[in-house]
Amino acid sequence: MSNDPFGQGRQQQQQGASRGRGLFGNVRWLILAGFAIYAVVSWMGSKETDPYTGEAAHYGASPEEEVQLGAQAFQEVVGDASAQGALLPPDSPQSQAVNQIAKRLINVVDRVSADLAAANGVEAPTTYRNFEWSAAVIDSQEANAFCLPGGKIAVYTGLLPITQNNDALAVVMGHEIAHALLRHGSQRMAQQKLVQMGQMAAGVSGIDPQVMSAIGAGVQYGVVLPYGRNHESQADEVGLMLAAAACFNPEASVPLWNRMSEMEGGQRPPEFASTHPDPANRIQHLQALMPQAKQFYAKYCGQGAGATGNTGSR
Repeated sequence: MSNDPFGQGRQQQQQGASRGRGLFGNVRWLILAGFAIYAVVSWMGSKETDPYTGEAAHYGASPEEEVQLGAQAFQEVVGDASAQGALLPPDSPQSQAVNQIAKRLINVVDRVSADLAAANGVEAPTTYRNFEWSAAVIDSQEANAFCLPGGKIAVYTGLLPITQNNDALAVVMGHEIAHALLRHGSQRMAQQKLVQMGQMAAGVSGIDPQVMSAIGAGVQYGVVLPYGRNHESQADEVGLMLAAAACFNPEASVPLWNRMSEMEGGQRPPEFASTHPDPANRIQHLQALMPQAKQFYAKYCGQGAGATGNTGSR
């Protein structure tokens, strides 16, 4: 028998503290379980089959919302460029060339979309029919181009010395248009929502900050970045088919990415830490796609037509 008159009191306090920790632990796991169930239901509820790839895809916005968001963002970009005197007029040689390429690519969207969907055994998409297509050229040293949801295209003049010819420029523009057709912006919104729910769950449940940091790094390198690289590869594939069906030479894609790689001068993060594939892997993927791209060219441009017969160097 203990002679400590306070022993029983300390024991009761320890038992109470243990019950408190146990209760908090149970609540924490209940919170995590609740968030997990909600996340799974939300994620699975947004699941559809991507007609361009045949893969499962999750969307965070409706096609109508995407068009609206894309139009708003495009107005901001064009407005800023116009205010700075960087928006080239429609009759400039660069604007005319970009618009001609854009028209040819847009004209084959319907056929390429139907062909890819048929190859995947799914119904052809129709969301692009609500797109309000337009293209602008911005005078800037930035080597960039984009196509926002809803079909708003912009090309920066800094890209033109790298593309060098209409075939390569069409490959880039086809790639950017493919991002919009594949609804990659909406897919990223769905993914970001899922990640944010996980962060909220971790914060509310009181997980140790160091553990949260480790989980965050794991999500970044194991989920977010691979997700982005997969989108780039998908856009390469669909964009190459668009360029080929529009009678641009798909083989221009390989020297284009060689030039892109040379421009970077090796100053890029390793692939696992990037949203974009390594240039060597990208070129290998494009080379693997070349037979399919040539089939698209042969189907829509004729066996006897020269791949570069109706395009020219810039």
